[in-house]
Amino acid sequence: MPSLPALLVIDMQNALMRIAHRPGPTVAAIAGLSERARAAGVPVVTVRQGDEELVPGTEGWCVVPELAPREGEKVLDKTTPDSFLGTDLDGALRALGVTEVIVTGFATEVCVDTTARQALSRGYDLVVVADGHTTSLRGEEDVDLVPADRSIAQCNAIYRTIGWPGRRIRVRAAADVDFPGPERAGGLTPA
Repeated sequence: MPSLPALLVIDMQNALMRIAHRPGPTVAAIAGLSERARAAGVPVVTVRQGDEELVPGTEGWCVVPELAPREGEKVLDKTTPDSFLGTDLDGALRALGVTEVIVTGFATEVCVDTTARQALSRGYDLVVVADGHTTSLRGEEDVDLVPADRSIAQCNAIYRTIGWPGRRIRVRAAADVDFPGPERAGGLTPA
């Protein structure tokens, strides 16, 4: 049985992109992937963080314009690193018949990793987009943090080697993510 994917765009918000490592290339990779997903009839789900620093309704809380959700697309607001916790993400995906999540967003070692592992625990196959996630810039005061490039590389390496019984896990560059045709994604037959 073919996988039915959904693309998750996690926390790609204005304020977060101002502190992100390589925001331009990451946004571009996700934007291209989003357009290809939409063209194939694959759902694009946008997740936004809201908290005392990312106040809902403010400019900083808004998703960057290049990745703004389209009318009719699912948008979920969360308050924790887990995109499933306290949201209807699981219900929305199941209602669409989704069996595989394609994970992109910010921040690699927090919201992206937490959501990816939760997806696996909830029974979804997983694609981590190698060039479609990023983390925060590292300053001199961040001596205990792994440099941003290494954090991203480590995440990709972990998901290339991690085992999860009954789940298919892949790491792909955005350009290498394949989508089923619209007839498979939406359960429609070609006209």
